[in-house]
Amino acid sequence: MPRDICHWFKIWRSKAALSHGNGRNLVNQVPDEVWYHLLVSDFIQLGAVDLLKTRIQQGDTASNARNTTIIYRTTKDILRNEGIKGLWTGTSATLVRNVPGVALYFTSLTYLRSIMAKSPNFSAHQRHSHDSSKTVLPKLSSQGNLIAGATARVGVGLILNPFSILKARFESELHAYRSLSGSLLSITRMGPSELMRGFIASSLRDAPYAGLFVVIYESIKRETTYFIPTAYAAGIHSFSAASAGAIATMATHPFDVIKTKMQVRSEDRYRGFTTTVMRIFKQRGAAGFFDGTSLRMSRKILSSAIGWAVFEGMLLFMQT
Repeated sequence: MPRDICHWFKIWRSKAALSHGNGRNLVNQVPDEVWYHLLVSDFIQLGAVDLLKTRIQQGDTASNARNTTIIYRTTKDILRNEGIKGLWTGTSATLVRNVPGVALYFTSLTYLRSIMAKSPNFSAHQRHSHDSSKTVLPKLSSQGNLIAGATARVGVGLILNPFSILKARFESELHAYRSLSGSLLSITRMGPSELMRGFIASSLRDAPYAGLFVVIYESIKRETTYFIPTAYAAGIHSFSAASAGAIATMATHPFDVIKTKMQVRSEDRYRGFTTTVMRIFKQRGAAGFFDGTSLRMSRKILSSAIGWAVFEGMLLFMQT
């Protein structure tokens, strides 16, 4: 199935309206095998982390235990009740959501940046002579990177929000879904409001996350290239992405908790954004908005380091 998704994405790339300009040329140079490993391998390895995060965030009970203790107890409960395979429950739903999601994000971000780089309002001049040796991506000002990252991420989130709901509910034990097609049909029958459930919280998380990520990533990459010009490009890309992922994750995590509650819990008190925020604060206080922070941060750091290093590295390789 993952390879079929990558094959579908290649066909879409070649025929969609985004089929002109430098952004398309850059992305189309990446072979199918690279897309496959980039989009699938890290999700398989880190899927258990996502599941643990969802299980911790979905609850209402306040706990004074340390974060590591909560993670240990949650993992122990899953292993006791569901076995080792339980840690990867919902992997198919994760792949269906994340594989096209990451592919569309990288493509749309690169395309947007290539278009915006032609505008004097967003283009950035090369500050250091070493800049071009470590990347071939279009260069924008901080404002341009912020807008491009936020726009691309929210756009993809809007398209794939129904699959985000599926992913969260498959990871949770609160829903007894048996198949992807059956669960999607069930959600669709409940109407547009159910399909878009949690989208506001997702947007409030994704827009600042992606905008901040691209700005911080490009800034760290530029300065690291200047101060350590002999460093390997892959090391610079991994370090920059990991650092950007950590900062952006911490800044936007409360909205991730809100999104999970809205998409997983079926009670009326979790149907609206405002009521969900009030409910979390009433039950858990400010600490409730940071449940699962360490798990999400570890996942974002690793997936960002892997994804951006592979993506930029392959583009550099294809240019040589």
